[in-house]
Amino acid sequence: MIPIIGLILGIILGLFLEPTIPLALQPYLPIAIVAAMDALFGAFRAYLDGNFTDRVFVVSFISNVLIAASIVYVGYQIGVGSQLSTGVVVVLGIRIFTNAAAIRRALFHA
Repeated sequence: MIPIIGLILGIILGLFLEPTIPLALQPYLPIAIVAAMDALFGAFRAYLDGNFTDRVFVVSFISNVLIAASIVYVGYQIGVGSQLSTGVVVVLGIRIFTNAAAIRRALFHA
């Protein structure tokens, strides 16, 4: 219940405060969000499968975001940032849709 309250509070604060993101971090935010979504979908799938572990979730969440941002950073350093960003989004998108399919099968038996 506490995570749901925190999520709702965070959304409300974000809507009212309208935080600005520094220009230097703007290329990394979409990648970090997609990486975080991958961790969340994976955690929900693990929960439905009965093998969710909070430590694994926290490590997965943090490592997904850091690795994805690092790949994009390296891409920008060597001049192919947008291509690597696209690659990261594609790979994580595939993982998200794979987890979503497993969640759908678990919930709806379809």
